[in-house]
Amino acid sequence: MDPRITQLAEMLVRDAIALKKDENILIETTDTPADLSVALIRAVSKAGGRPFLTHHRSAVNRVLLQNASDAQLKIAAEHDLAFMKNMQAYLSIRGSDNFVELSDVPEDRTFANRTIRHPVLDWRVNKTRWCVLRWPTPSMAQGAGMSTEAFEDFYFKACLADYPAMQKAAKALVDLMNKTNKVRLVAPDTDLSFSIQNIPAVPCCGTMNIPDGEVYTAPVRESVNGVIHYNTPTLYEGKKFENTRLVFKDGKIVEATSSNTEAMNAIFDTDKGARYIGEFAIGFNPFVLHPMCDILFDEKIAGSIHFTPGRCYEDAYNGNQSAIHWDLVLIMRPEYGGGEIYFDDRLIRKDGIFVIPELDALNPDKLGAAK
Repeated sequence: MDPRITQLAEMLVRDAIALKKDENILIETTDTPADLSVALIRAVSKAGGRPFLTHHRSAVNRVLLQNASDAQLKIAAEHDLAFMKNMQAYLSIRGSDNFVELSDVPEDRTFANRTIRHPVLDWRVNKTRWCVLRWPTPSMAQGAGMSTEAFEDFYFKACLADYPAMQKAAKALVDLMNKTNKVRLVAPDTDLSFSIQNIPAVPCCGTMNIPDGEVYTAPVRESVNGVIHYNTPTLYEGKKFENTRLVFKDGKIVEATSSNTEAMNAIFDTDKGARYIGEFAIGFNPFVLHPMCDILFDEKIAGSIHFTPGRCYEDAYNGNQSAIHWDLVLIMRPEYGGGEIYFDDRLIRKDGIFVIPELDALNPDKLGAAK
């Protein structure tokens, strides 16, 4: 077994999940090797926990969804919710032999699955200690424009970053965001303003998603006004979207265009909350610099923000509820057009680099990235 697999499994169980003796943990794997499952079960057992594991194949899930009735989806969701209620922790590792495997699942089936399974997702996110990450596959390497071997090296470096140092450096950003009222984002075809007053800022430095490296909060729900033009491609339910541009008025998305405008607006019409924002976050993982159409990596890109239509988190609660949570990313480094972040009219980051002394420790050269 590759020793990096063992190292990753032990870090996930010991640090990211912080599993305790006699706790139950559901491990869900998709398109991943047996070595990973073995390493995770051993790590959980070493910690004194009780592992429960389910393994999925994307190609099988596709056929199930294509042929599933609402009644069938409801039975599965009720079963999964009852099972999830017995878990104290949840870990999901998702590989993909084909990123767009679900692209030809009928929209009415993806919509039904999304809404019927919402209670399962809601319980998992808000009632368990959870961590979600990808598994490196040739298709991921392709998306990153790298050889499989080079991508695996990058993957383990990014996932096994120095999270204690990152956590220490992020404290100043958390403190500043907790004191901030107005945020303004400026970039090419982007000028967006909103308030984050009295909504907590939450650091993510080696816990809920791996690779990690962000601080998130949420806008005051009706405070968002202006336009944002995301420059990072995204996948949602097997469909790819590029050049996404959203116009907001009093918090609501009133205009949405992209390379697939019709499908995008269908997603935003899932429910009332889908056209409002549930998360605003600043990314700073020093090893993740370029998009690969994988949100668990792309949202951590150094010099990026993500501004997320849909459900908010309970620990950064702005009241928005939805069956969707769609992290859309804007990279603000010079090679992607640059950009600025202002807190209460004070410039705090320019072209992806924090420019005030108290946040300098979060810049890539301070967090261990190669110069």
